[in-house]
Amino acid sequence: MSVEKVITLKTDRKIFEDIYFSGSQGSLLFSPTTKSKTVTTLTAAVVLVIVFLFRDSLSENSKGILYFLSFIFLLCTVFLSVSINKVSRWKKQVTHYLNVLEKCKVYEIRFDSNFFTVNIDGEKETSEWKDFEFFDSNHEFISLEGKYNYMFPRKSMSEKEYSLLKTILKENTNKQ
Repeated sequence: MSVEKVITLKTDRKIFEDIYFSGSQGSLLFSPTTKSKTVTTLTAAVVLVIVFLFRDSLSENSKGILYFLSFIFLLCTVFLSVSINKVSRWKKQVTHYLNVLEKCKVYEIRFDSNFFTVNIDGEKETSEWKDFEFFDSNHEFISLEGKYNYMFPRKSMSEKEYSLLKTILKENTNKQ
């Protein structure tokens, strides 16, 4: 494949949003990153409230458990807030990217036997095939990870282009 191939992608924001924010990806409290921490924090809060309500029935020597549970709750809250911050930053980056896509006139993928280039309104990111470490595809999109990370939705191109891209990526990312 020495001839350069070009695939022009549709930049419909909805197509990309459906993938980036599928399921609960965009949820601050119940995304895959934060869900377990949210549940743990809520459980710690419930246990703390129950022990606090029954604090009068605790012996003098057992009152330290209230402080310990408060510490556990505080620790859970800190871990949850760090995860929420991480999801919030990711969401902000995705929203910025989607805003760029929404305004762009040209979004194309160019590839030949040596290079893979993504062009968004003249901003080009060119990589050699060896720069890619991982390629995956499913019914919804193709993801490509390496020097740059990409996600190409199936709906943003024709079926023929999607199949071609998938085949080319499979061939060139497994050469290494």
